[in-house]
Amino acid sequence: MSIDIGTPIPELVVESVSPEKMKTYAAILRDPNPIHWDPNEVIAKGNGTTVINQGPANLGYVMTMLMDWAGPASIRTIRARFTANVFAGDHVTAGGVVTGVREEDGETLVDCDVWLDRDDGTRTVAGSATVAL
Repeated sequence: MSIDIGTPIPELVVESVSPEKMKTYAAILRDPNPIHWDPNEVIAKGNGTTVINQGPANLGYVMTMLMDWAGPASIRTIRARFTANVFAGDHVTAGGVVTGVREEDGETLVDCDVWLDRDDGTRTVAGSATVAL
């Protein structure tokens, strides 16, 4: 596999973000914020009419994309900003592109720009990562 600056990372597509998984994830994490399971709370806060996915779950889509590409123990660093909400039912795509390749301590390290976009083109996560190949 040839990896160069500009090489795209194979995308991960989530056809429909599940409100049931949001509710389960909130329960597991003991996340008390009702915007993840109660549409009335979302409406009351002026954030639309659909429950909102947890930020760590959105970052998880990006991390899954990286691990699908480079392997399950490949991520060395990841930095991300949450720039918009992901709502129940949204179609999202995690993507990335190689920005650097180097050898360090016997490993080939690949620097990448990474993101998660909604189907309407809104970028919901933007960041950078380093993976070992």
